[in-house]
Amino acid sequence: LIESPDKSEESGLRDKAILETLYSTGIRVSELVGLNIEDIDFIGGTVRVFGKGKKERLLPIGDSALRSIRDYLVMINSSKEKGPLFLNKLKGRLTARSVRRIIEKYIRKTALKERISPHTLRHSFATHLLDRGADLRSVQELLGHVNLSTTQIYTHITTERLKDSYEKAHPRA
Repeated sequence: LIESPDKSEESGLRDKAILETLYSTGIRVSELVGLNIEDIDFIGGTVRVFGKGKKERLLPIGDSALRSIRDYLVMINSSKEKGPLFLNKLKGRLTARSVRRIIEKYIRKTALKERISPHTLRHSFATHLLDRGADLRSVQELLGHVNLSTTQIYTHITTERLKDSYEKAHPRA
């Protein structure tokens, strides 16, 4: 899905940057569309996000997402240091609905059968972190959840992961 946008087009570079950012950070679509250019720290590898209740958090963002954002900004000749990061054709801020449409377009293009939404990328972000050993508390912070129980809903533990944990930790396994 992330590789499906046509990177020779402005909208394709934007869409790739959107998909990379959603998966790299686990942010909500409402947080993504609220991002401004000045929220991205390319040198420090972080993004400042304003979540529910206007709570601010500073999150790591992967190199692949940063490269995609940089490529997009170069393509649109943005010399601006401030203002909305992701723009529509009229150079206004994208809406959450627009982002959903963008994702639906690439789902159709790739003929994926699973039900995928922007939230799926957030869920995958959390699940992949946990499957690779991140602790639940860290994932809670990254997702911006107040309650740990909310994070636990996102993180279905697979039987395979349970078995791996059991075999690693139990002396008689």
